[in-house]
Amino acid sequence: MEEVERARERLENIRSVKPILNGLRTISLGSWQAALKRRSSVQAYADQLKAMLPSLLPHLESQRGVVGRLRERLSTHLSLRSRGKTEGNVTSSPVRVEALVIGSERGLCGRFNVAVAGEAERYLRRQSAESLNVEFKVLGSRAQRVLGRRGFETTRAGTLSITTLPTLSLAFDLARQWLTAYEADELDAVHLIYNDYRGTGAYEPTVMQLIPPRLPMDRISAYSEDRTAARDGLWPPPIIDTDPESLYATVVEQWTGVQLYNVLLDSSAAEHSTRFQLMESATQNADQLIEELTLVIQTARRQEITQEMAELAAGAGLLGDDT
Repeated sequence: MEEVERARERLENIRSVKPILNGLRTISLGSWQAALKRRSSVQAYADQLKAMLPSLLPHLESQRGVVGRLRERLSTHLSLRSRGKTEGNVTSSPVRVEALVIGSERGLCGRFNVAVAGEAERYLRRQSAESLNVEFKVLGSRAQRVLGRRGFETTRAGTLSITTLPTLSLAFDLARQWLTAYEADELDAVHLIYNDYRGTGAYEPTVMQLIPPRLPMDRISAYSEDRTAARDGLWPPPIIDTDPESLYATVVEQWTGVQLYNVLLDSSAAEHSTRFQLMESATQNADQLIEELTLVIQTARRQEITQEMAELAAGAGLLGDDT
């Protein structure tokens, strides 16, 4: 009987927890799908920014040959050390890098934060080998906790929402701060360390360079090699009736903010899809346990009824003495 009572207690506990699992599963599914949908919208906006470059570059070049400077300052193939070097390849100052680690604000997502912390450790070893001066910032209290246990000194870059997707304002505020520091020569690069979404419950720890901005250099190269490539931009061609350099600065700022927001949405999609999968598995396990415990209780009840009937029959003299 003691075993049956324990089974009843466990059954009651599991039945009380199951609605919570179902609720978390539903919320995670909704957030996951919302992140994918918003990521698609953000990508469409990024494509519009990219399409502006061929139409904007002729106005910039007519003033000061900006295409050459774009290649020099924004090409993704340049070494980060270039801004800290003088003639003769003598390093005048160490390269200053900020690394933003993007994790989660809440748990119940498996090894999500452990994976991104492991990538941060590998990243730090690589940067230490190149004598780069790295400052770590983090988004997500869970990730910050894991990094703290591993000996990382981090500062909080902001707060992620527990129930909703990351905000666009968070991405643009961070992008403006970093671009301002970059232009003032107070910062040489910004790297993002995050879990890249790879499908349902699948992600891969990834490092991405955000600053210097990764502009679509293929369009810039095509323009410099063939002026007719500018026709591949927006149609009809936009009329530029403002300072081209100010417009270019706005495009760079928007492009950088959009790239950061895309990463935040990728990380969010990976987090919520992982949580959904875990809650789905937990719900299935709960259903299986409910079936098993219900069977245990029903079997014990049938045995109890059979025993009572046997005792009643014996008391009424309906059962003969085998001896």
